[in-house]
Amino acid sequence: MRTWTYSPGSVTREWYVIDANDLVLGRLATRAATILRGKHRPQYTPHADCGDHVIVINAAKVRVTGRKEAQKVYYRHSGYAGGLSSITLEKQRERFPERIIELAIKGMLPKTPLGRAMFKKLKVYAGEDHPHTAQQPKPLSLA
Repeated sequence: MRTWTYSPGSVTREWYVIDANDLVLGRLATRAATILRGKHRPQYTPHADCGDHVIVINAAKVRVTGRKEAQKVYYRHSGYAGGLSSITLEKQRERFPERIIELAIKGMLPKTPLGRAMFKKLKVYAGEDHPHTAQQPKPLSLA
């Protein structure tokens, strides 16, 4: 018997919507990363992008445990000497609430061109509304 291998045209991509209202950030991120990678499918192939699209709404209302709101720090570097800047989770939530979820999920994907292709299928919105109703996304509960 031959082993089945994935070809890019053989999988139809689904769309899922996750409501992040009062969900814990890490648990939301692991579930979303699993769907983006395609590990929930029986035909999962590690070297191919066989995952689905994920829409996350209410990103501003995601919950973190402990004292992470004040203690968790996000760093970035401009590339110049002395160009390190940092921002706490609390300030990040005020300025760019979508980036909290994007960075958590991006850290769980492969750091390769394949991982960057998977990350492009993630759409995060701070509020309730999203422009992807034409794709008829299925609601995904994490309970």
